[in-house]
Amino acid sequence: MQDDATEVTAAGIARLAGVGRAAVSNWRRRHTDFPRPVGGTGTSPSFALAEVEGWLRRRNKLAEVPLRERVRQQLAGHPAGPVTALTHAGCVLLLVHDRSPVWLEVSSGSDERLAALLPGALEQVLAPRLGDVNGSRVNTAGTVHNPAASATRKALEPPTTPHLLPSVPFLRAVAELAAELGARNTFEFLLGRHLDANPRQYTPTPAELAGLMAGLAGTARTVLDPACGTGALLRSAGNGPDRRLYGQDSAPELAALTALRLALHTRAPAHAAAGDTLRADAHPELRADAVLCHPPFNERDWGHDELAYDPRWEYGFPARTESELAWVQHALARLRDGGIAVLLMPPAAASRRSGRRIRADLLRRGALRAVVALPAGAAPPYNLPLHLWVLRRPEQAPTRPEVLLADAGRFAGERRGGPDWPGVREAVLDAWNAFDRTGLLDERPGLARSVPVIELLDDDVDLAPARHLPPPAATDGAGRLTDVRERLGETLRLAAGLAPPPVDPAPPAAGRPPLTTVGELARGGALLMRTGGNGGHARVPVLTDHDVLSGTGPSGTLPESDGEAVLTEPGDVVVPVLGGGAVARVVDDATAGAVLGRNLVLLRPDPEVLDAWFLAGFLRGTANHRQAGSYASTATRLDVRRLQLPRLAPAEQRRYGARFRALDEFERVLGRAGRLGEQLVRGMYDGLTDGTIAPG
Repeated sequence: MQDDATEVTAAGIARLAGVGRAAVSNWRRRHTDFPRPVGGTGTSPSFALAEVEGWLRRRNKLAEVPLRERVRQQLAGHPAGPVTALTHAGCVLLLVHDRSPVWLEVSSGSDERLAALLPGALEQVLAPRLGDVNGSRVNTAGTVHNPAASATRKALEPPTTPHLLPSVPFLRAVAELAAELGARNTFEFLLGRHLDANPRQYTPTPAELAGLMAGLAGTARTVLDPACGTGALLRSAGNGPDRRLYGQDSAPELAALTALRLALHTRAPAHAAAGDTLRADAHPELRADAVLCHPPFNERDWGHDELAYDPRWEYGFPARTESELAWVQHALARLRDGGIAVLLMPPAAASRRSGRRIRADLLRRGALRAVVALPAGAAPPYNLPLHLWVLRRPEQAPTRPEVLLADAGRFAGERRGGPDWPGVREAVLDAWNAFDRTGLLDERPGLARSVPVIELLDDDVDLAPARHLPPPAATDGAGRLTDVRERLGETLRLAAGLAPPPVDPAPPAAGRPPLTTVGELARGGALLMRTGGNGGHARVPVLTDHDVLSGTGPSGTLPESDGEAVLTEPGDVVVPVLGGGAVARVVDDATAGAVLGRNLVLLRPDPEVLDAWFLAGFLRGTANHRQAGSYASTATRLDVRRLQLPRLAPAEQRRYGARFRALDEFERVLGRAGRLGEQLVRGMYDGLTDGTIAPG
């Protein structure tokens, strides 16, 4: 059966054929037999994937569609939407994972036969793994006695033959990919592609953060996530045979994906319910050992008016603007005595005046045990330093109540690299474990301390860690600034020695040397020209356009793909094509081996014909970039093929190259001096204002 219902955009066609979108536009204009649009809009049409594949093969523009790309396109273009496709794929992958002989039997024969037999086969695997919800079992009539379980059962009810029929080609390809990657990795691949393609629809919990939250909760047999999303926190809770995992989400499709994801990753019983947790709790009788939660932030419509007399508000009725404190109290209500809850919170929840009474009662009764400030970039929204709240359902009031306040902001990553997660994890877990054993923690300047609750019970009840932590030790601050000053002095002396000598005007010449272009050199074999953007299968750092512009090492990532990754080599010249800056970088030994990122062009000169530093130097000319640039409404794009350089003999090239290399070294040293200078100035301001250094 042809998968004519699956559609693909022009951008998808370009990826299939390994060309730019302009080539696809040219094909549409020049070839009358190019497939007609079947959907989309006039400016962004979509085409039948099967027709496109056939046309590309007939024109010898596509020998074979890479399996991962074909699966990705089928997922994105599924007629019922990618979420339905993901759910169908998850069901089949669970069947492949648990009962592969059954899959092999039902998948033999026609597509119609597979669609007819698959619902019964899925029932065999879904019922044992996902049919038991909150202790309620599906009866012979297919109903569930527990009302909360009913919502879960509907989310994961085996799809019927009419619903499956359009998915059959996609499901066959998914099973084929599972034979290569494994069922678990295939589902993660599909889920990751869907999340990457729809960043505004979902608020993911990064794996590193999920692992930290699970580490704070410790070993727990029963774990609940009342806002489970795609199941990242429950997945991080471990794979112990005695674990029981419970989740709930207001979006039925996310509850279904969580259940399937957990079933693929763990043998522990996993129960995911669909429904509004605060208004319709699916697990009202549950008393979990641990609750992990990344709740929605800043919700106004969380049930304030309907839930005024709810018994969960043991610590006070949350204001309409304090939805996060409603989630905190829900988590505490679902814990056994002594159980641990870890919630990701916006920083404002620690200090808003509307929540101060609830915060005060959480402190007085010993429920709130720790507040940890994370580095900016730990989770969306990435511009905010989010907090982790660690709570324990009190068995009895503490005799000497103290709370741990920690700030991991020092582990913020530079530029786009993200936080130093190993550093965050080690510092936070070490402080928490030490505090959890004794209820006290000696001061760790600038990082953590345990604070008596009485110190926090003022008019504001402000729990922001930065407001209560001691600054770094004065000796540490002064010593660090002394070191920075010495390094700055050395760098400035080095820069003075590298400064270009006085310049003299070039002597008059009979005529300027003839010019050539990068495009002509590429056609003549003097250099190889490659574009970046494919992650390939190599797990190595990616050199981004930002890295090239800022002169830093590789810091990026790219999704894994079947397209061949371009790896840099010493002597390559890398040029960014966006932004309008006149920049070209020669790859050194430290950068060699990185994958070439998006919006970068790599030029690999033949050293017998072309000197790399001569090439890079002339490519940086401002006038050169101006004549080779094109302008859109919001950006400048560089056509690298149009960049010009003079035709010179190798010896003359090397003369220019030596001068350009010296300028590059001078530029790097100046940049280092600027960064050290900024660090020294900021450290002096901070030290003088917080009292860690004397004024003189």
